[in-house]
Amino acid sequence: MKYTLAPSILAADFKNLGRDIEKVDHAGADAIHIDVMDGNFVPSISFGMPLIRSIRSATDRFFDVHLMVTDPERYIKDFVDCGADGITIHAEACRDVENALKTIRKAGVRVGIALNPGTSLSCLDYLLDEVDMVLLMTVNPGFGGQKYIESSTRKIKALREKFIAENRDIDIEVDGGVTKETIEKVLDAGANVIVMGSAIFNGNPVKNTEYFKNILDLREKG
Repeated sequence: MKYTLAPSILAADFKNLGRDIEKVDHAGADAIHIDVMDGNFVPSISFGMPLIRSIRSATDRFFDVHLMVTDPERYIKDFVDCGADGITIHAEACRDVENALKTIRKAGVRVGIALNPGTSLSCLDYLLDEVDMVLLMTVNPGFGGQKYIESSTRKIKALREKFIAENRDIDIEVDGGVTKETIEKVLDAGANVIVMGSAIFNGNPVKNTEYFKNILDLREKG
């Protein structure tokens, strides 16, 4: 299984955002996770297309754009045009989630669907043919630095077991509260794309990236 480390720039130093992205890039991060929040689907407002366009030149790493916005299908072309390599939308935020996923596919980037902690896996039953990745939120979305919700571990495990049983090659991404204390349990449960914000950017981003990347590399090598 391929493992991916995706530092979330929501926890970076906004005054030196390009510098922080370059640091984690050079330290071995596989992707850059970009949380877009609209103040409607979630309480917070983060950033949008102009910022993504401005940081695109800082790295050639995969831009993993996570839209925490209502009716995200309105913006898919705009985010692709400004540099997104993959777009993940929330099942809870769409009027027609299947059509929204197909719109992402037609735009030529990787397709992801996200579920909040309280959303049942059963909502994925008719959608899995449309996606490359499922993002399981392991905190309630909207704010960084939250504590990992322990019940998420069972949810990750159940989803990985479902994919194995159905012979599906779909990534499981986790976002929220992943730290030195929790990373092993999400990996053991079956997650393979790991979003980390505070655990990367609080302190030394280079050393933190190297530390967690080494954990993932060891897992990949078996």
